[in-house]
Amino acid sequence: MVQNQQIERRPRGRPQIRCDDDTRSLIVEAADTQFHENGYAAASIATIAQEAGVSTKTLYRLFPTKADLFASVVSERISRFLLALDPPMLAAADLREGLERMLMAYGMLTLSEDTVTIMRLVIAESDRFPEIATSFYEQAILRTNALMENWLRLQVERGLIALDDPHLACGMLRGMMTMEPQRAAILRQEPPPKIEAIQARAKMCADLFLKGCAL
Repeated sequence: MVQNQQIERRPRGRPQIRCDDDTRSLIVEAADTQFHENGYAAASIATIAQEAGVSTKTLYRLFPTKADLFASVVSERISRFLLALDPPMLAAADLREGLERMLMAYGMLTLSEDTVTIMRLVIAESDRFPEIATSFYEQAILRTNALMENWLRLQVERGLIALDDPHLACGMLRGMMTMEPQRAAILRQEPPPKIEAIQARAKMCADLFLKGCAL
């Protein structure tokens, strides 16, 4: 008796092509690893393409320059921060809860090992490649500052706090939250703080800030 064997049939047509958005994500992830391991100047476009599983032609089509690629690495990190922070939920929170939540998210972003490494890279190589300093300033500093400043302005409009200059106050608040531990980590004098230390610092910063401007 002969058994019927099922023959696996391959689908006809060309193999499925990955969309550009997925390809970009793979390239950015590979570039992030290269920048962290080798710095900006020594990061190899060919290696990034290989690690992402794409041709250099495809990489250059999506990211015409290394500077574009670096900007996308930074932008991707900030986009994850904005997603984790959840601006609509932040806007609906009460004053203390919203402030602590915002400071905690900002601390987790800026005091992470990844961010500290990127900042060392920018400081070390921005003289030769000023475009990476511009990218970091525009994609990271300005975007995070805008979100935090807008939240402070909203609290002023609600009559919950009094600030003559929300922009200036926002810079002071961000500095109070991260400047000392971040500077120590960048200079390799202290490791980046753990989540418990960031949470405790967020609560303390919220207390100091609200004692200074709460009505």
